[in-house]
Amino acid sequence: MLGVGDKFPSFKVKATVSSEKDLNKAFIDVDNSTYKGKWLIFFFYPKDFTFVCPTELKGFANLNKEFQDRNAQVLSGSTDSEFVHHAWRRYEKDLQELPFPMLADIKRELTASLGILDMKEGVAQRATYIVDPQGVIRFVYVTDLSVGRNPQEVLRILDALQTGALCPCDWKQGEQTL
Repeated sequence: MLGVGDKFPSFKVKATVSSEKDLNKAFIDVDNSTYKGKWLIFFFYPKDFTFVCPTELKGFANLNKEFQDRNAQVLSGSTDSEFVHHAWRRYEKDLQELPFPMLADIKRELTASLGILDMKEGVAQRATYIVDPQGVIRFVYVTDLSVGRNPQEVLRILDALQTGALCPCDWKQGEQTL
């Protein structure tokens, strides 16, 4: 698995960006240069139309403005296709207005190059990456497929990384650094 200090791998995938019926407006291509100059928050989840995953998407969506205020772009992703993402967004009320793209790693190239493809299940592990504007991985967080993550903690870590300083345990934005 790629870790802190590694370069985030090159990728190009389709992404679902809306639940519009017009599929020409619902999909875009996303690659390493799409959000150039921004911090990137990648969070991968196992499957659409499941139980834990929509709670995480909603959790990140609730904090999207705060991530944007920190020059960060949130990107969710799974090994489902852009069409499955689109169907899920249209079906699941809480996902209809998601403010960030849903990456479709249907070929499993990105998840495999990151080392987060669960070989037993054939899906993405529940992994989170914070990538700095130079494309370097600065944070990695992986949980069991059955355990959801804490988007507020990811935001706290982003805040700490953006200080460029030493941050003590449980540090929060606005507190003294070391």
